[in-house]
Amino acid sequence: MSVEVMEEEWLYSDALVRALLEWVRGHAAVERSVYPFMRILAEQALRPSEARGLRVSDVVLPERGLGKLTARYRGTAREVPLQPHFVEFLREWISEAELGEGDLLFPRRPGRPLSAPIYQRVWEQAQKAVLPRDERYWWRLGEPISILRESCLVKWLGMGVSCFAVAEVAGVTPSWLALRYPHCFRVENAETDWDHLVGAMALPESLKL
Repeated sequence: MSVEVMEEEWLYSDALVRALLEWVRGHAAVERSVYPFMRILAEQALRPSEARGLRVSDVVLPERGLGKLTARYRGTAREVPLQPHFVEFLREWISEAELGEGDLLFPRRPGRPLSAPIYQRVWEQAQKAVLPRDERYWWRLGEPISILRESCLVKWLGMGVSCFAVAEVAGVTPSWLALRYPHCFRVENAETDWDHLVGAMALPESLKL
């Protein structure tokens, strides 16, 4: 399996992601569904294509506790848990946008999906406005919006969430995560207990010659 490595320095910090989203939310000229669309990529690690295809009927928003959404990718559906604060956010968004059960969750206008050129243009504007003008960031203005998903996945792994749980929520395999984000699986300053290893590898007495 060939997977391109995403090194740590390419990812966005929580603070930078928040600043980008705040810029998008604060600009009235931006299509209003772009902000919640970007936020679901950044907080729930959805692929852009999955988020674009979501309908109101794909989300379960209980009054209390965890919610969930059903994401679909290449004919496969999976459930993604939603924290209570995000449940409330989506509830408010659906009410504000006056969306019905069968409507797209993030439409450009009723019945029409949010197109990639629209949200990509806003994303590029936000990058230009927010990214620090230094060598680390400024040359990365063309970074696709999927970096929001990537940064979220790495944050979960860094928090100690099991790679199996992250893989299930993200719709990938644990081996894909290890190949994509190898820095998350490195053990710094690890010391090998050679005596323990030798003992573990030793043959039982009954098998010795």
